[in-house]
Amino acid sequence: MEAPQEPPLDEIQWRSLQIAQSMGEDGANNLAVLPYFSHSPFYDQTSNNATLTTQATYNASMLYILQTREAFEGRLRTMQGLEFMVAFEPSGAVGSQEGSENVWVIRKQNRRKRQGSEDEITVLGSYFVINENIYMAPSVGNVVGSKMLSALTSLTKFLSTASSLPIFTPSLGYTYNPPVPKPPSASTGAHPSQASKEGTPMPDANLRNAKTMVSSSAAGPGSSYKDALSLEESFNMSLRYGNEYMDENPLVGEPGAFILSSTRAHAQAQNQAAQNKAAQPMARGTAAPTISTSPRKGSRGGGEKSPISPTIPGKPKRRKSKAVVTGSKPSPT
Repeated sequence: MEAPQEPPLDEIQWRSLQIAQSMGEDGANNLAVLPYFSHSPFYDQTSNNATLTTQATYNASMLYILQTREAFEGRLRTMQGLEFMVAFEPSGAVGSQEGSENVWVIRKQNRRKRQGSEDEITVLGSYFVINENIYMAPSVGNVVGSKMLSALTSLTKFLSTASSLPIFTPSLGYTYNPPVPKPPSASTGAHPSQASKEGTPMPDANLRNAKTMVSSSAAGPGSSYKDALSLEESFNMSLRYGNEYMDENPLVGEPGAFILSSTRAHAQAQNQAAQNKAAQPMARGTAAPTISTSPRKGSRGGGEKSPISPTIPGKPKRRKSKAVVTGSKPSPT
């Protein structure tokens, strides 16, 4: 059976009240902060701190190094290698007194000596000592990764919730009103197991059904909202694309992306052909009658008479009346 894996160091909190009380009433103070930290799992026994502590414990001439933190850290600065140094100490009163900020920052670093210049220090980690609690500071990569994971988790939950909300229709576009469940009809509820005997509906029937559904949805409680949304969308489209027209040169595409189906020269040629075709019937029609203005031959009198228009009828001729013959004979003279 495999042993359980220990959690990462930057995810644990370490504390020991027994060790803190044995070092004094103030717990992690100016003198005991590094010795208290040496008992935690964050401490490295191969560091210069452990080597110097062992030497000073068994060498009486070096015992003064353990008396103050300044002397201990001053001796560490003369050595080369891995070390733990106090990078930040609380201001004011130390210890766990009320009102004080008892926060210590210990830095794990590697010191490298360079001749004629300052030491080269490489920071390997930082630790926080708050009263008796010790924490390891996470790396920048872990902090950024945690924030990104939290953001992606929230976005995933949001998208999974919002994916079922939008409803698309050609007339309204995307809407976020949940559909109203349609109540079952009486015929369906009375015969739930009876198979339908109707054939496959034709496209016309589908169109009628769609119109019926649209009219029924418009009569619902959200019809006023949908009407207002449709009116607003139509008004916005008229403001955006109101100056686009479809003329003799047809346009192809959708509002906002119209293109001409043919070139301008082709459209002009079509217009000229249409004009020529319309002018041909007028050329084939009968000519209008001409009016003669020359005088007639053999006319009497020297004056000229105005010609009679062919469209105006002439003076009607009177017929001669015949004598009425009666049945009586004339008397002899």
